[in-house]
Amino acid sequence: MGKRVTVGQKIGQWMRVLKATAFSTYKEWVAYRSQMAVTIFVGPVFFLTQIFIWRAVYAARTTLNGLTLEQMLTYYGIVAVIGYLTFDSADWDLQWLIRNGSFLTYMLRPVSYCFLAFAQKIGHRLLALWVELIPVYLLFIYLFKIDLVPAQPGWAILSLGLSFILVYLTNYCIGITAFWFTKTEGLRRAFLTLRDLSAGMLIPLTFFPKGMQKVLFYLPFQFITYVPTRVFIGHYELAGISLSIPQVVGLQFAATLVMFAVAQLLWYFGIKRFTGVGA
Repeated sequence: MGKRVTVGQKIGQWMRVLKATAFSTYKEWVAYRSQMAVTIFVGPVFFLTQIFIWRAVYAARTTLNGLTLEQMLTYYGIVAVIGYLTFDSADWDLQWLIRNGSFLTYMLRPVSYCFLAFAQKIGHRLLALWVELIPVYLLFIYLFKIDLVPAQPGWAILSLGLSFILVYLTNYCIGITAFWFTKTEGLRRAFLTLRDLSAGMLIPLTFFPKGMQKVLFYLPFQFITYVPTRVFIGHYELAGISLSIPQVVGLQFAATLVMFAVAQLLWYFGIKRFTGVGA
């Protein structure tokens, strides 16, 4: 009889695969760090645009939807930091592998593509931590004078971690649609626009009409940006609903589990279609 593998040993194997994949991805992207560093200017330039816009909007008022100018700029500063931390290209990567046939090699590996791609994202974002995130973070603090210290650091870190996973899972679901469509570029762009708008990346969700806010409250996209931003600030409100930080992070965790289940379901039907056409 073969040696029985315990749960602890299996988890250990998965962690070793994750560590090795993340480290190899990190080393691979180090060679292109100068290319990555160019994106350092994207966040600050976008934020500078927000400064000009919102200073004009606040010229005749001190608050807008309960937010002062300082709070509004802090919101966009946090949004920019979250964007650098959670950036993901799982949708484009997967659809490209399926289109050019390279995905076949991943079907022969003992570890699922979902896990490998997530490990690769960790390696990529670890490099981005010191190439992109930290320089921009310091720039916001010392140049723009934005308060980027979370009200409750522990909850903020947990919420950012869940956002990191959610961005991957939502993009991964879009990538899976390549099993049905030859090209997913149009769908991808439409989804990203909808996601960014519904996540609060473009404007705070409290700026939408009350009816729309109720719809957005039940969509998973708010947990990508709006929720971690409000957790970072220290209070949450949407559609007239106020929740404590532990409550909203709990909902974010539940949304992550639901999105994982959706990804697994789409993968089940997608891979059946892939193998059913001769792969």
